[in-house]
Amino acid sequence: MSNRYSDLWKNQRWKKLRQNLFRLQKRVYKAVRDGDLKKARSLQKLILKSRSAQLLAVRQVSQLNKGKKTAGVDGMSSLNYRQRMELVDTLNDHASDWKHSRLREIPIPKKNGKVRMLKIPTIADRAWQCLAKFALEPAHEATFSADSYGFRTGRCAQDVQKRLQLHLKSDANGINKRIIELDIKKCFDRISHTAIMDRLIAPVSLKTGIFRCLKAGVDLEFPEQGTPQGGVVSPLLANIALDGIENIHTSLRYADDMVFILKPKDNPKKILDKVKNFLAERGMEISEEKTKLTKTTDGFNFLGWNFRVQKNGKFRSIPSEENHRNIRKKIKAVVNNSNYGAEVKAKKLAPIVRGWRNYHSSCDMSSSRDSLWFMNKTANRKFRKEKKVNRYKANELCKKGFPKVGYKQNQHVNVKGTKSPYDGDLVYWSNRNSRLYSDATSTALKKQNQSCGFCGLRFLEDEYVHLHHIDGNHDNWKTKNLLAVHQSCHQQIHWSNPKG
Repeated sequence: MSNRYSDLWKNQRWKKLRQNLFRLQKRVYKAVRDGDLKKARSLQKLILKSRSAQLLAVRQVSQLNKGKKTAGVDGMSSLNYRQRMELVDTLNDHASDWKHSRLREIPIPKKNGKVRMLKIPTIADRAWQCLAKFALEPAHEATFSADSYGFRTGRCAQDVQKRLQLHLKSDANGINKRIIELDIKKCFDRISHTAIMDRLIAPVSLKTGIFRCLKAGVDLEFPEQGTPQGGVVSPLLANIALDGIENIHTSLRYADDMVFILKPKDNPKKILDKVKNFLAERGMEISEEKTKLTKTTDGFNFLGWNFRVQKNGKFRSIPSEENHRNIRKKIKAVVNNSNYGAEVKAKKLAPIVRGWRNYHSSCDMSSSRDSLWFMNKTANRKFRKEKKVNRYKANELCKKGFPKVGYKQNQHVNVKGTKSPYDGDLVYWSNRNSRLYSDATSTALKKQNQSCGFCGLRFLEDEYVHLHHIDGNHDNWKTKNLLAVHQSCHQQIHWSNPKG
């Protein structure tokens, strides 16, 4: 019986299902952009009823998402193949009348010593929220500001980094500008439910489901406010509530993190007063102690980077001190772990270091601090203390553990204006996607014409690009041995060939 459900799940035509869903989402985007909200809502109903969307929603939360093993109040942290198919049937029967379970609360310590509450829905509720997001996201992507980047498909933090460079470079008179670093107090906990519901582009049944989702995670002290952190749809709802704040003054927003860019004659008090009024309408307020006005020449931190306009007028960005402290902590935790040998440590270090270097690849990484020179030397010294690890072997392991990633300050290419992957411009988005990766992944993508080497679909979505080693040897990084594939396709390859 279990094999029957396993085969049924694995043999789904995932490529065709994704094409079916994307076709509907593209039509929703176009309808909203053209001002035909009635047509958009009808299409959103079709997405909720779509078997393709339902299967993809269950796959996303049970197989692909990073937090897929996190249990809700029902204690279920994973689904077998039979349970996945049963959940698809449940979505099919109740997508238009979904009732949310309570949320499991997990306290997360904050840097300032306080605690924020992560509220985790059940897997079934996460699947419904994912289905709802499939319907809601293309509608709101057609209305969102070009200066909003966080938790949006096709956009990333590096877009903000590049936009700041364009605003603060020497020929934009960046040396004389100032920055308001805006901090919204308990943004996700205080967003007004009314503010979200009034702005939601959705049919009545979907609105009702979202309202129940919001009410499932309420703080009894603030029953009309908050969107639960931990929900699949929560970041989108926060973007919906905050959309429009970018129009107050020249600014860049990444979710609830935001900077306003002031010219010499701009009045910071007037700008902040407008921001306060905007937030008050949505149940929020700024944090006076964390919101500050900074000269660009003094430098400021944003999204893990330190930005500064130097005395010669040139713009410079490097990893922030806190960001650097965090990577040092992660590297030390691996290098000092006595449970692993040197080879295992090198394997565990590689994705940590590569990920960090990829994130900062548009920074100036020339300093010994940012090149991780000291961390590399320390790891090398500790590796040599182990049996059977000589100087040559330690050097080889450090090359594996600290993989090189090319960097060039301000090299990132920005997303164009208000463009969205739902606009159907396949050539633009597939070419852009290849630029977001470097080295071996970028080479494989170019070789494959930005298409998945397994299913043949172009890489357009937020699903990660994985590198598959064709011969199964993860130490063989020759170009011929590497295939760029979707995360889900990579899983499918290994299902059909467990040894590969």
